[in-house]
Amino acid sequence: MKKLLNTLYVSNPNRYLSLDGQNVVISLEGNEIGRLPLHNLEGIVTFGYTGASPALMGACAKNNIALSFMSSHGRFLARISGEVRGNVTLRKEQYRISDDESRSSKIAQNFITGKIYNSKWVLERAIRDYPLRVDAEKLKSKSKFLSNSIKESRVAENLEKLRGIEGEAASVYFSAFDELILQQKEKFFFNGRNRRPPLDNVNTMMSFTYSLLAGMCASALEAVGFDPYVGFLHRDRPGRISLALDLMEEFRAVMADRFVLTLINKRIINDKGFLKKESGAVIMQDEARKLFLTAWQEKKQEIIKHPFLDEKVEWGMVPYVQAMLLARYIRGDIDEYPPFMWK
Repeated sequence: MKKLLNTLYVSNPNRYLSLDGQNVVISLEGNEIGRLPLHNLEGIVTFGYTGASPALMGACAKNNIALSFMSSHGRFLARISGEVRGNVTLRKEQYRISDDESRSSKIAQNFITGKIYNSKWVLERAIRDYPLRVDAEKLKSKSKFLSNSIKESRVAENLEKLRGIEGEAASVYFSAFDELILQQKEKFFFNGRNRRPPLDNVNTMMSFTYSLLAGMCASALEAVGFDPYVGFLHRDRPGRISLALDLMEEFRAVMADRFVLTLINKRIINDKGFLKKESGAVIMQDEARKLFLTAWQEKKQEIIKHPFLDEKVEWGMVPYVQAMLLARYIRGDIDEYPPFMWK
Protein backbone atom coordinates (compact mmCIF):
# COMPACT_ATOMS: atom_id res chain seq x y z
CA MET A 1 0.00 0.00 0.00
CA LYS A 2 1.47 3.34 -1.05
CA LYS A 3 0.06 6.86 -1.38
CA LEU A 4 1.60 8.96 -4.16
CA LEU A 5 0.30 12.24 -5.59
CA ASN A 6 -2.96 11.79 -3.65
CA THR A 7 -3.44 8.39 -5.27
CA LEU A 8 -3.57 5.19 -3.21
CA TYR A 9 -1.81 2.23 -4.83
CA VAL A 10 -2.65 -1.21 -3.43
CA SER A 11 -0.11 -3.46 -5.09
CA ASN A 12 -0.63 -6.66 -3.09
CA PRO A 13 -3.32 -8.74 -4.86
CA ASN A 14 -4.76 -10.16 -1.60
CA ARG A 15 -6.08 -6.87 -0.22
CA TYR A 16 -9.79 -6.08 -0.05
CA LEU A 17 -11.05 -2.48 -0.03
CA SER A 18 -14.16 -1.33 1.82
CA LEU A 19 -15.79 1.81 3.22
CA ASP A 20 -16.05 2.81 6.88
CA GLY A 21 -17.60 6.22 7.33
CA GLN A 22 -15.52 8.49 5.10
CA ASN A 23 -12.49 6.20 5.12
CA VAL A 24 -11.21 3.57 2.72
CA VAL A 25 -10.25 0.46 4.70
CA ILE A 26 -7.66 -2.04 3.45
CA SER A 27 -8.13 -5.58 4.78
CA LEU A 28 -6.24 -8.86 4.55
CA GLU A 29 -8.24 -12.02 5.25
CA GLY A 30 -10.84 -10.02 7.16
CA ASN A 31 -8.35 -8.10 9.29
CA GLU A 32 -7.89 -4.35 8.86
CA ILE A 33 -4.31 -3.43 8.00
CA GLY A 34 -4.74 0.21 7.03
CA ARG A 35 -7.14 3.08 6.36
CA LEU A 36 -7.08 6.50 4.76
CA PRO A 37 -9.62 9.36 4.67
CA LEU A 38 -11.34 9.57 1.29
CA HIS A 39 -11.10 13.36 1.24
CA ASN A 40 -7.30 13.03 0.96
CA LEU A 41 -7.52 11.00 -2.25
CA GLU A 42 -7.95 11.74 -5.95
CA GLY A 43 -7.64 8.14 -7.06
CA ILE A 44 -7.26 4.51 -5.98
CA VAL A 45 -5.48 1.87 -8.05
CA THR A 46 -5.75 -1.74 -6.89
CA PHE A 47 -4.02 -4.81 -8.33
CA GLY A 48 -5.55 -8.29 -8.17
CA TYR A 49 -8.98 -9.83 -8.09
CA THR A 50 -10.04 -9.54 -4.43
CA GLY A 51 -11.96 -6.37 -5.21
CA ALA A 52 -13.78 -3.57 -3.42
CA SER A 53 -17.14 -3.19 -1.71
CA PRO A 54 -20.12 -1.66 -3.56
CA ALA A 55 -20.30 0.99 -0.84
CA LEU A 56 -16.74 2.09 -1.54
CA MET A 57 -17.33 2.11 -5.30
CA GLY A 58 -20.39 4.30 -4.80
CA ALA A 59 -18.54 6.69 -2.51
CA CYS A 60 -15.68 6.99 -4.98
CA ALA A 61 -18.07 7.81 -7.82
CA LYS A 62 -19.92 10.36 -5.67
CA ASN A 63 -16.71 12.08 -4.58
CA ASN A 64 -15.03 12.03 -8.02
CA ILE A 65 -12.34 9.59 -6.87
CA ALA A 66 -11.24 7.38 -9.76
CA LEU A 67 -11.13 3.73 -8.64
CA SER A 68 -9.14 1.60 -11.09
CA PHE A 69 -8.91 -2.18 -11.10
CA MET A 70 -5.84 -3.88 -12.56
CA SER A 71 -4.90 -7.54 -12.86
CA SER A 72 -2.09 -8.79 -10.62
CA HIS A 73 0.23 -8.44 -13.64
CA GLY A 74 -0.78 -4.82 -14.23
CA ARG A 75 -3.30 -5.19 -17.08
CA PHE A 76 -6.08 -2.60 -16.95
CA LEU A 77 -9.48 -4.14 -16.19
CA ALA A 78 -11.93 -1.34 -15.39
CA ARG A 79 -12.30 2.09 -13.83
CA ILE A 80 -15.04 3.69 -11.79
CA SER A 81 -15.02 7.47 -11.76
CA GLY A 82 -17.30 10.41 -11.14
CA GLU A 83 -18.98 12.51 -13.78
CA VAL A 84 -15.94 14.56 -14.82
CA ARG A 85 -12.65 13.93 -13.05
CA GLY A 86 -10.06 11.87 -14.88
CA ASN A 87 -12.38 11.32 -17.79
CA VAL A 88 -14.11 13.73 -20.19
CA THR A 89 -12.24 16.94 -19.31
CA LEU A 90 -8.81 15.35 -19.37
CA ARG A 91 -9.42 13.47 -22.61
CA LYS A 92 -10.85 16.49 -24.42
CA GLU A 93 -7.71 18.47 -23.56
CA GLN A 94 -5.58 15.50 -24.61
CA TYR A 95 -7.28 15.49 -28.02
CA ARG A 96 -6.80 19.26 -28.40
CA ILE A 97 -3.08 18.97 -27.67
CA SER A 98 -2.70 16.03 -30.04
CA ASP A 99 -4.20 18.13 -32.85
CA ASP A 100 -1.80 21.02 -32.12
CA GLU A 101 1.76 20.18 -33.23
CA SER A 102 3.30 23.01 -31.24
CA ARG A 103 1.72 21.87 -27.97
CA SER A 104 2.44 18.22 -28.80
CA SER A 105 6.10 19.06 -29.41
CA LYS A 106 6.46 20.64 -25.99
CA ILE A 107 5.41 17.41 -24.27
CA ALA A 108 7.25 15.18 -26.74
CA GLN A 109 10.48 17.09 -26.01
CA ASN A 110 10.31 15.91 -22.42
CA PHE A 111 9.59 12.30 -23.37
CA ILE A 112 12.66 12.31 -25.63
CA THR A 113 14.83 14.19 -23.14
CA GLY A 114 14.06 11.48 -20.58
CA LYS A 115 14.77 8.72 -23.10
CA ILE A 116 18.15 10.06 -24.18
CA TYR A 117 19.17 10.96 -20.62
CA ASN A 118 18.42 7.43 -19.42
CA SER A 119 20.23 5.89 -22.41
CA LYS A 120 23.27 7.98 -21.54
CA TRP A 121 22.99 6.90 -17.89
CA VAL A 122 23.03 3.21 -18.86
CA LEU A 123 26.33 3.74 -20.70
CA GLU A 124 27.79 5.82 -17.87
CA ARG A 125 26.78 3.17 -15.33
CA ALA A 126 28.64 0.51 -17.32
CA ILE A 127 31.78 2.67 -17.42
CA ARG A 128 31.58 3.14 -13.66
CA ASP A 129 30.82 -0.48 -12.73
CA TYR A 130 32.95 -2.34 -15.29
CA PRO A 131 35.84 -0.05 -16.30
CA LEU A 132 38.15 -2.98 -17.16
CA ARG A 133 35.55 -5.08 -18.97
CA VAL A 134 34.11 -2.55 -21.39
CA ASP A 135 35.66 -0.23 -23.96
CA ALA A 136 35.40 2.81 -21.71
CA GLU A 137 36.65 5.27 -24.34
CA LYS A 138 34.05 4.07 -26.84
CA LEU A 139 31.25 4.39 -24.29
CA LYS A 140 32.44 7.84 -23.21
CA SER A 141 32.36 8.98 -26.84
CA LYS A 142 28.80 7.70 -27.26
CA SER A 143 27.78 9.28 -23.96
CA LYS A 144 29.15 12.65 -25.09
CA PHE A 145 27.12 12.43 -28.29
CA LEU A 146 23.98 11.70 -26.26
CA SER A 147 24.68 14.74 -24.06
CA ASN A 148 24.64 16.90 -27.18
CA SER A 149 21.45 15.18 -28.34
CA ILE A 150 19.74 16.15 -25.09
CA LYS A 151 20.62 19.79 -25.72
CA GLU A 152 19.34 19.59 -29.29
CA SER A 153 16.07 17.99 -28.20
CA ARG A 154 15.39 20.92 -25.87
CA VAL A 155 15.35 23.39 -28.79
CA ALA A 156 13.78 21.21 -31.51
CA GLU A 157 11.29 23.35 -33.41
CA ASN A 158 8.84 20.62 -34.40
CA LEU A 159 8.03 16.92 -34.17
CA GLU A 160 9.91 16.05 -37.36
CA LYS A 161 13.12 17.58 -36.01
CA LEU A 162 12.58 15.89 -32.66
CA ARG A 163 12.10 12.48 -34.27
CA GLY A 164 15.33 12.95 -36.21
CA ILE A 165 17.25 13.71 -33.02
CA GLU A 166 15.70 10.74 -31.25
CA GLY A 167 16.44 8.38 -34.12
CA GLU A 168 20.08 9.42 -34.33
CA ALA A 169 20.52 9.18 -30.56
CA ALA A 170 18.96 5.69 -30.53
CA SER A 171 21.32 4.58 -33.31
CA VAL A 172 24.37 5.79 -31.36
CA TYR A 173 23.14 4.17 -28.13
CA PHE A 174 22.49 0.82 -29.80
CA SER A 175 25.87 0.95 -31.55
CA ALA A 176 27.42 0.58 -28.07
CA PHE A 177 24.94 -1.90 -26.64
CA ASP A 178 26.98 -5.02 -27.42
CA GLU A 179 29.68 -3.67 -25.08
CA LEU A 180 27.25 -4.06 -22.20
CA ILE A 181 26.81 -7.81 -22.73
CA LEU A 182 29.47 -9.30 -20.47
CA GLN A 183 28.49 -12.97 -20.32
CA GLN A 184 27.42 -15.67 -22.82
CA LYS A 185 28.82 -13.54 -25.66
CA GLU A 186 28.90 -16.43 -28.11
CA LYS A 187 25.11 -16.83 -27.96
CA PHE A 188 23.97 -13.37 -26.87
CA PHE A 189 25.29 -10.65 -29.15
CA PHE A 190 23.84 -7.43 -30.50
CA ASN A 191 24.64 -6.21 -34.00
CA GLY A 192 21.76 -3.75 -34.20
CA ARG A 193 18.07 -3.50 -33.49
CA ASN A 194 15.80 -5.75 -35.56
CA ARG A 195 12.16 -6.71 -35.10
CA ARG A 196 9.09 -8.05 -36.87
CA PRO A 197 10.56 -10.60 -36.53
CA PRO A 198 13.58 -10.39 -34.20
CA LEU A 199 16.53 -12.28 -35.66
CA ASP A 200 18.65 -13.03 -32.58
CA ASN A 201 18.27 -13.88 -28.90
CA VAL A 202 18.89 -10.35 -27.61
CA ASN A 203 16.41 -8.68 -29.96
CA THR A 204 13.81 -11.32 -29.11
CA MET A 205 14.15 -10.49 -25.42
CA MET A 206 14.11 -6.74 -26.06
CA SER A 207 10.95 -6.96 -28.19
CA PHE A 208 9.19 -9.02 -25.52
CA THR A 209 10.21 -6.59 -22.78
CA TYR A 210 9.06 -3.58 -24.81
CA SER A 211 5.68 -5.25 -25.32
CA LEU A 212 5.29 -5.79 -21.57
CA LEU A 213 6.37 -2.22 -20.88
CA ALA A 214 3.94 -0.80 -23.45
CA GLY A 215 1.13 -2.71 -21.76
CA MET A 216 2.12 -1.30 -18.38
CA CYS A 217 2.12 2.24 -19.76
CA ALA A 218 -1.25 1.78 -21.46
CA SER A 219 -2.73 0.49 -18.19
CA ALA A 220 -1.25 3.42 -16.27
CA LEU A 221 -2.75 5.91 -18.71
CA GLU A 222 -6.14 4.19 -18.59
CA ALA A 223 -6.07 4.29 -14.79
CA VAL A 224 -5.51 8.05 -14.82
CA GLY A 225 -8.20 8.68 -17.43
CA PHE A 226 -6.24 9.18 -20.66
CA ASP A 227 -7.01 7.66 -24.03
CA PRO A 228 -3.84 5.56 -24.60
CA TYR A 229 -4.45 5.52 -28.38
CA VAL A 230 -4.01 9.29 -28.89
CA GLY A 231 -0.40 10.37 -28.60
CA PHE A 232 1.74 13.47 -28.97
CA LEU A 233 5.00 12.12 -30.43
CA HIS A 234 3.54 8.95 -31.99
CA ARG A 235 0.65 10.03 -34.19
CA ASP A 236 -2.70 8.32 -34.64
CA ARG A 237 -2.73 4.93 -36.28
CA PRO A 238 -5.60 2.42 -35.96
CA GLY A 239 -4.85 -0.11 -33.24
CA ARG A 240 -1.66 1.60 -32.01
CA ILE A 241 -1.44 2.70 -28.37
CA SER A 242 0.35 5.90 -29.37
CA LEU A 243 0.34 7.69 -26.00
CA ALA A 244 1.59 4.52 -24.26
CA LEU A 245 4.46 4.40 -26.75
CA ASP A 246 5.16 8.06 -25.98
CA LEU A 247 5.27 7.44 -22.25
CA MET A 248 7.41 4.30 -22.45
CA GLU A 249 10.21 6.10 -24.30
CA GLU A 250 11.59 7.24 -20.95
CA PHE A 251 11.74 3.66 -19.64
CA ARG A 252 13.17 1.74 -22.61
CA ALA A 253 16.85 1.92 -21.66
CA VAL A 254 16.66 2.15 -17.90
CA MET A 255 13.94 -0.42 -17.23
CA ALA A 256 13.69 -2.70 -20.29
CA ASP A 257 17.23 -2.79 -21.72
CA ARG A 258 18.93 -3.09 -18.33
CA PHE A 259 16.52 -5.89 -17.43
CA VAL A 260 17.54 -7.83 -20.55
CA LEU A 261 21.22 -7.28 -19.74
CA THR A 262 20.65 -8.57 -16.21
CA LEU A 263 19.05 -11.78 -17.48
CA ILE A 264 22.03 -12.39 -19.78
CA ASN A 265 24.88 -11.26 -17.55
CA LYS A 266 23.57 -13.12 -14.49
CA ARG A 267 22.87 -16.21 -16.62
CA ILE A 268 19.23 -16.30 -15.56
CA ILE A 269 18.39 -17.25 -19.14
CA ASN A 270 20.62 -19.17 -21.56
CA ASP A 271 20.52 -19.91 -25.26
CA LYS A 272 18.64 -23.19 -24.78
CA GLY A 273 15.48 -21.15 -24.24
CA PHE A 274 15.40 -19.91 -27.84
CA LEU A 275 14.46 -21.47 -31.16
CA LYS A 276 15.51 -20.19 -34.58
CA LYS A 277 12.93 -20.90 -37.28
CA GLU A 278 13.59 -21.53 -40.96
CA SER A 279 12.58 -17.96 -41.75
CA GLY A 280 15.39 -16.68 -39.52
CA ALA A 281 13.02 -15.47 -36.80
CA VAL A 282 14.05 -16.29 -33.23
CA ILE A 283 11.35 -17.12 -30.68
CA MET A 284 11.49 -17.61 -26.94
CA GLN A 285 10.30 -21.03 -25.82
CA ASP A 286 7.86 -21.68 -22.97
CA GLU A 287 10.33 -22.47 -20.17
CA ALA A 288 12.46 -19.44 -20.95
CA ARG A 289 9.34 -17.27 -21.12
CA LYS A 290 8.32 -18.46 -17.65
CA LEU A 291 11.75 -17.58 -16.23
CA PHE A 292 11.57 -14.25 -18.03
CA LEU A 293 8.13 -13.32 -16.65
CA THR A 294 9.06 -14.40 -13.11
CA ALA A 295 12.13 -12.16 -13.21
CA TRP A 296 10.04 -9.32 -14.69
CA GLN A 297 7.56 -9.52 -11.81
CA GLU A 298 10.47 -9.42 -9.35
CA LYS A 299 11.93 -6.43 -11.18
CA LYS A 300 8.64 -4.54 -10.87
CA GLN A 301 8.71 -5.04 -7.09
CA GLU A 302 12.18 -3.55 -6.60
CA ILE A 303 12.14 -0.32 -4.59
CA ILE A 304 13.73 2.84 -5.98
CA LYS A 305 13.59 6.52 -5.08
CA HIS A 306 11.65 8.47 -7.66
CA PRO A 307 13.94 11.31 -8.84
CA PHE A 308 11.17 13.92 -9.07
CA LEU A 309 8.98 12.98 -6.10
CA ASP A 310 11.99 12.03 -3.95
CA GLU A 311 9.88 9.18 -2.52
CA LYS A 312 10.42 5.43 -2.52
CA VAL A 313 8.30 3.55 -5.05
CA GLU A 314 8.30 0.16 -6.74
CA TRP A 315 9.63 0.03 -10.30
CA GLY A 316 6.22 -1.24 -11.38
CA MET A 317 4.60 1.92 -10.03
CA VAL A 318 6.80 4.32 -11.99
CA PRO A 319 4.62 4.39 -15.16
CA TYR A 320 1.59 5.18 -12.98
CA VAL A 321 3.43 8.04 -11.30
CA GLN A 322 4.49 9.45 -14.68
CA ALA A 323 0.96 9.12 -16.06
CA MET A 324 -0.35 11.03 -13.05
CA LEU A 325 2.29 13.75 -13.52
CA LEU A 326 1.33 14.03 -17.19
CA ALA A 327 -2.33 14.41 -16.20
CA ARG A 328 -1.42 17.11 -13.71
CA TYR A 329 0.47 19.01 -16.38
CA ILE A 330 -2.39 18.79 -18.87
CA ARG A 331 -4.87 19.94 -16.21
CA GLY A 332 -2.62 22.93 -15.48
CA ASP A 333 -1.61 21.86 -11.96
CA ILE A 334 2.12 21.95 -12.76
CA ASP A 335 4.06 24.12 -15.24
CA GLU A 336 5.85 21.34 -17.13
CA TYR A 337 5.73 17.57 -17.44
CA PRO A 338 8.78 16.18 -15.55
CA PRO A 339 10.22 13.17 -17.42
CA PHE A 340 11.56 10.20 -15.48
CA MET A 341 15.32 10.75 -15.39
CA TRP A 342 16.97 7.96 -13.44
CA LYS A 343 20.21 8.44 -11.50
